[in-house]
Amino acid sequence: CAIETRNFIPGDHGRKATFRRKTSDFGTQLREKQKARRIYGIMERQFRRYFKEANRRAGLTGATLLSMLESRLDNVVYRLGFADSRAQARQLVGHGHFLVNGTKTDIASFQVKIGDTVTVRPSSRSSVYFKDRAQLMQSIRNVPGWLNLTLSDMSGSMVNNPSREDIEIPLNEQ
Repeated sequence: CAIETRNFIPGDHGRKATFRRKTSDFGTQLREKQKARRIYGIMERQFRRYFKEANRRAGLTGATLLSMLESRLDNVVYRLGFADSRAQARQLVGHGHFLVNGTKTDIASFQVKIGDTVTVRPSSRSSVYFKDRAQLMQSIRNVPGWLNLTLSDMSGSMVNNPSREDIEIPLNEQ
């Protein structure tokens, strides 16, 4: 964020200001919300819909919200190691390279549930990208505990819902 990197307030007199105002509670909450939106690559309207759903469910709203964001298909593809970034995972999902429970799914915001299997399509496995990715994934195994990866058939499944302890994102959801 530009405000964090330049270390002064925006405007003509920002550099001249000798004091730095303490960030209000609203400013802190806004910054954390924007950070979450940028990390997961979603727009404001979609984020609000996720928040309303998390608020409706039982439990802590912040932890439920992060759990819902983590169980999106593009994020699961990223966490399984099929992509280097969430943006790349979103593109791979959008291009239709993955099957969820045997059905082609090209919606990045698809909510993966416990027991769902995410598989690279057989026609996509023969591409250069996925052949190289399979070799890279054999040497590097960094899959979270709530996911299970099977390299032999280039698939992964969701074992349980991600808890707040499983999500290693520097974010204060409170």
